[in-house]
Amino acid sequence: MIPVMRPLLGEEEALAAAEAVRSGWVAQGPRVREFEEAFAGSVGARHGVAVSSCTTGLHLAVHLLGVGPGDEVVVPSLSFIATANAVRYTGATPVFADVDAATGNLTASTVEPVITARTRAVMVVHQAGVPADVDALKALCEPRGIPVIEDAACAAGSTYQGKPVGTGALLAAWSFHPRKLLTTGEGGMVTTDDPDWAVRLRRLREHGMSVSAADRHNGGSAVIEQYLETAFNYRMTDIQAAVGLVQLSKLDAIIARRRELAARYHELLADVPGVTAVGDPEYGTTNYQSFWVWLPEEAPDRQDILAGLAERGVSARRGIMASHLEPAYEGHPSAPLPVTEAFTARTLILPLFHDMTNDEQDTVVSALSETLHTSRLTVRG
Repeated sequence: MIPVMRPLLGEEEALAAAEAVRSGWVAQGPRVREFEEAFAGSVGARHGVAVSSCTTGLHLAVHLLGVGPGDEVVVPSLSFIATANAVRYTGATPVFADVDAATGNLTASTVEPVITARTRAVMVVHQAGVPADVDALKALCEPRGIPVIEDAACAAGSTYQGKPVGTGALLAAWSFHPRKLLTTGEGGMVTTDDPDWAVRLRRLREHGMSVSAADRHNGGSAVIEQYLETAFNYRMTDIQAAVGLVQLSKLDAIIARRRELAARYHELLADVPGVTAVGDPEYGTTNYQSFWVWLPEEAPDRQDILAGLAERGVSARRGIMASHLEPAYEGHPSAPLPVTEAFTARTLILPLFHDMTNDEQDTVVSALSETLHTSRLTVRG
């Protein structure tokens, strides 16, 4: 079975993790700090704050802005459910906005209709690595005093206006889950250019301690820490950071290979009627964290197509979820979201991974073409 994805992990990562274990310092420590600096530099940010996941990073970003009960945060429904959940964690209300069909992202025109007097932030997602038009959103939000948070979970290595996604971001949260291009197993990062925010984010991830455990250990004298505010345990380990540093050194090569494979997909899929694939927006480049395709309008039930692909040895996935259609958000009010609902119903994610072969790609496209053809015959019959 051809998998949807496979992380690029090898002996270098294993050795780095083992070295961290042998060092005796396995909790948040020097490797975490090194990884923070290296990752922040790679995305054009001044400060990086490592956390336990992108979800916890998003929660910290919203919490940092003082968002709470009675407030609203505009988010896309078309996103992994953690995006909306991070708003709920603060007691605030996520307000769903529709997305652009080509990019899967919020736009200024989809966000403006749902802004109210209670809107405290907009959380834009760079969906599956496709960069969102952040400048247009900032032009809409900043005159209103509304900060823009970037959910960059999938976007490491994508570019916007010729620079890495994350450059100039007020607050951006990143994921290092195994489905991402750069993985530490689990883990995340918050990046910002604000030094005061970086200090507070580090405090918030570590129970609100005035002095981190690593700094106490390296201080050379007894230090009695204080707990300055109610906070969280959202730390990353040095073992994860050691793996992350190796992964970061491979990121450019990973993206180059994925873009090469994506270009070949585009060539092959040109011969499959009615199928259109994700690509670069005019203002940036995607890292192709996921390769999604729109199915033809006359295509039958997507589950049948997924089953047909599986029968032919291809593991595919449904398109990006729509949070407002999940049981957790049943009864949650929202404006009409026609593009979101079409997107989640009529898209598939096809296999794409670093060591994918041409033969495997040919098999995927052939399986999709055959399945669609068979399904059309069944429907007509």
